[in-house]
Amino acid sequence: MSAAVKYTLGRIGLFVAVLAALWFVDMNVFLRLMLALVFSAALSFFLLKGWRDEMAGEMAEASERRRAEKDRLRSALAGDDQPTEPPNPN
Repeated sequence: MSAAVKYTLGRIGLFVAVLAALWFVDMNVFLRLMLALVFSAALSFFLLKGWRDEMAGEMAEASERRRAEKDRLRSALAGDDQPTEPPNPN
């Protein structure tokens, strides 16, 4: 499972858990939803740090792969893709 899916499901799970904890508190439904959103965001900052870092690493790797492929395609379109011969040691 990708890190982005794990992190997203973790955030949703925290929101649902906090909302369930607030369900029995006597208050407006809109206020209950807003409090659940704020509390779950604060909890995810601390509890899901590992998954967030893992997701950021995967995103950085994907970005680097796209950048390298883009550079390779640009050089191929510019005609720079001719293989260079290694210098003759003699």
